[in-house]
Amino acid sequence: MIKLRHQQPTVWESLFAEEVAELWEPWMRVVDDLLEDEELVDAVYEAQGKRHAQSRLRGRQPTPAEVALGMLILKHVRNWSYETLEREVGANVVYRSFCRIGREKVPDAKTLVRLGQAIGPETVRELHDRIVALAPRAACDSGAKDAGGHDGGGE
Repeated sequence: MIKLRHQQPTVWESLFAEEVAELWEPWMRVVDDLLEDEELVDAVYEAQGKRHAQSRLRGRQPTPAEVALGMLILKHVRNWSYETLEREVGANVVYRSFCRIGREKVPDAKTLVRLGQAIGPETVRELHDRIVALAPRAACDSGAKDAGGHDGGGE
């Protein structure tokens, strides 16, 4: 049974998540907004479902699609190995929040490797293209600043 997301958070988890979100890096906010795009999550969900014929109906609960997507993006942004990704996400509430794991168990490195393989380079390319297409709109909507901290306005 493949899930798109973990269960709805408790009230306490939601309040804690708001405090943790204040610690996010700017790029995380932009990418998090992009992860709200259902086409991105659906692409991962579909790729996970192709792994085995009965994946959606039987077996253990796999990693939710939005968690897999967040973790793979974090891995590529940080240029980490799967082992480092597992360790860092497990130890850091900011990364747990960004990857939408909350208090759930962090997937181990072996599971993450399999997720990367299941999603495959074609889906990763689709996801990348989709993020690139959405990024300019998200940057404009959020008033994103360039690396120098300028918002594009005059002095």
